[in-house]
Formats: sequence, structure tokens, C-alpha cells
Amino acid sequence: MTNNTDVGRRGLPWRLIGWGGVALVLLLPLVTGAPWTLFDYIVAGALLGGAGLVLELVVRASGSLAYRTGAGLAVAAAFLLVWVNGAVGFLGNEDNPANLMFAGVIAIAVLGSVIAGFRAKGMAWAMFAAAAAQVSVGAIALARGWSSPGNAGLHEVVMGTSVFGALWLVSGGLFRLATNRPVDAA
Repeated sequence: MTNNTDVGRRGLPWRLIGWGGVALVLLLPLVTGAPWTLFDYIVAGALLGGAGLVLELVVRASGSLAYRTGAGLAVAAAFLLVWVNGAVGFLGNEDNPANLMFAGVIAIAVLGSVIAGFRAKGMAWAMFAAAAAQVSVGAIALARGWSSPGNAGLHEVVMGTSVFGALWLVSGGLFRLATNRPVDAA
């Protein structure tokens, strides 16, 4: 029988790799000479640190590999959606107020997860709802002309909606799988 100390030691290399990756991502703009302000570093640090903290909690909360992977994809989708919107904007540029609709997609995923009590079956439904919201926002933006003009707008909405919608769907599918197999080998 293993105790918590053994489990903590076994996970240490992954934790070092994960948090080292966060540090590396934060150092890259500095090393490459990107024109980041102190505020940019603070926001990036908060986003990366928050995503890392959520992943740490998920790993501790569930032994199911499907659940952990589903949560990892959901965190990645939310993180990247915020990052893309903050950096260049999903629809048009970062100053387009229509980009605020994507906060609703993340809110659906987060609130749905909370309402589900972070149980796999409810998490699956929350991620499926986030995927539907992602596609809906893209369709609304195209119909209302809120994306970049012409083919560029069509491309950004279709590609972005497809990629992010797929992340939410796969995450939901993994949570659904976790309901059938509560604990996988970690």
C-alpha cells in the first residue's frame, strides 16, 4: 500500500516539468525581445499560474486518466480562448467587443462544472454545452458581420470555432468515458 508521500514523490517530476514549462513560457517573450509590458507579464503569469493550479487540483481530485485528460483539455481550451482574445482577438482584433461573447463560453463550462459538483457525468454535459456555445458564438458573429471583413473573417470564425469546438467536445467525451471507468491507471 502506498501512502500520500509516495504518491507525491512519484508525481514530482511531472510537477517540475509543468511548472518549469510555465516559467519557460513566461521567459520566452523576454528572451526573444517581445514588446511586453509589466502588465503583460502579470496577466500571462496569472493565466498560466491559474491553469496550472487547476490542473494540480484535478490531478489530486481524481485518479481517472480520462477525467484528468478531459479536465486538461478543458483548461487548455479556456486558457487559449482567453489568450487568443487578449493577444489578437478571435473576431477581428482584440478591441472588437464581440470577442466578449467568448467569456460566456468559458462561463458555461465553469458554471456547468460547479453545478455538476465536478462529477464526470455533469462535466461531460458542461463541456458539450460549451462546445455548442462556441459554435453559436461563431455563427452569430458571422451572421452579424462581427468578424474581419471578407474571406479572412470567414476563415477566422470557421477555423477558430472548429478547433475550440473540438477541444470542448473531446473534453466532454473524455468526461463521459470517465463515468464508465471511474479510475484508470494513472
